[in-house]
Amino acid sequence: MTVSLILALTFNLGTATAGNAEPRPDESKLRAELVTLNKKVDKLIEAYAAKRESLKKAQEAEVTAKADLRRAEESYAEASRQVESIAQLRYQSNTGDLPSLLFSADLGGSVIMEQLTAQQSTSLQAFARSRDLRQQAADRAARLTKEIAEETQAVEAQRKEAEKVIGDIEEKLDTLVPTGSGRRADGSWAPQLPTGADNITDRTRIMRGAVQKRFSLPYEVGCYRAENDGGEHPLGRACDFMMSTGGSMPSAAHVTLGDEIAAWAIENRATLGVKYVIWRQRINSGSGWSSMSDRGGVTANHFDHVHISML
Repeated sequence: MTVSLILALTFNLGTATAGNAEPRPDESKLRAELVTLNKKVDKLIEAYAAKRESLKKAQEAEVTAKADLRRAEESYAEASRQVESIAQLRYQSNTGDLPSLLFSADLGGSVIMEQLTAQQSTSLQAFARSRDLRQQAADRAARLTKEIAEETQAVEAQRKEAEKVIGDIEEKLDTLVPTGSGRRADGSWAPQLPTGADNITDRTRIMRGAVQKRFSLPYEVGCYRAENDGGEHPLGRACDFMMSTGGSMPSAAHVTLGDEIAAWAIENRATLGVKYVIWRQRINSGSGWSSMSDRGGVTANHFDHVHISML
């Protein structure tokens, strides 16, 4: 998959031209494109992860090759010390210098010299082979590391391009957020009574449906609650979007999802008629997040669900 292929998917997003208002996008078409793009991004992320794993192995191979080279250098140093040991032979000879030893008629000295010379030659040859092989391995590892790093950068660039297109589509979808019912001409909201089997207001029902269409929710949504706790649930004007079950803390992925839902609800509060949002022991009525007092538990402190109250 190439960047150009991803960018080609943007043709359906449309652009506004001078004197020609941008047409209202088709929601079903946008959602179909979003599903397709998300699948492509998932594949890109898998490829990215595979490249990172290959890169890690290449780096490990490079480290091993360099360690082998260090050992080869140590072998060379040992071979050099063996060369120096030849000088010690003059102390085993009646002659005072090394040339005399080399040309001595003493058979014993010659045998020792031949043995050391053979050992010296073998050591140096083994080192030369080892050095060359290890250097080749290091070069291969370094080259592989560079190639994989370049491929990883390419995959990451593609992923970013795809995510940008997804962001554009999501922005288009956000323009399709329905207007809550009961909004007056001056922007205020008419009071509503709960209706229907779910015992919530029409405005709350519209908000709940909009969230369900915009996000892939992992758990149930709870709205009406008969218990009069001073909030909007018994009035049919609030919903809890669960991010975990059993009073447990949500996973990192679901905390991120909760953040996105809360931010989206605040961003679209004027359109939907949102009164306030509570999430992770904080409340936001449209002017920023404020901390709330400790109510004594994960659920009571809204760590496991996003609470959206309606006007």
